[in-house]
Amino acid sequence: MRCYWDEDDIWFHFEVNAEGWVTRQIELQGPELTPIAAASLDEDDHRFGMTAELPVQEWEGHDPEQLTAEEFEQLWDMARRQIAARPA
Repeated sequence: MRCYWDEDDIWFHFEVNAEGWVTRQIELQGPELTPIAAASLDEDDHRFGMTAELPVQEWEGHDPEQLTAEEFEQLWDMARRQIAARPA
């Protein structure tokens, strides 16, 4: 799913498991959709950011749109490549 946060002009894209926990999260900011996070719950690599700490059932004030797995994977690959290419 994806949600837009207009205060910071960020699109949040989420892969969620059956229990509602975010397993992967992508954050794209601004009109250029610049990747600022592409985090995985299974990793401990902070250069890619962190996933949400609450299950989606506990979120307030979001209006999710559905994404296909293919759409998410395309965004994931693009965001990870761009973030990994940045100087540390």
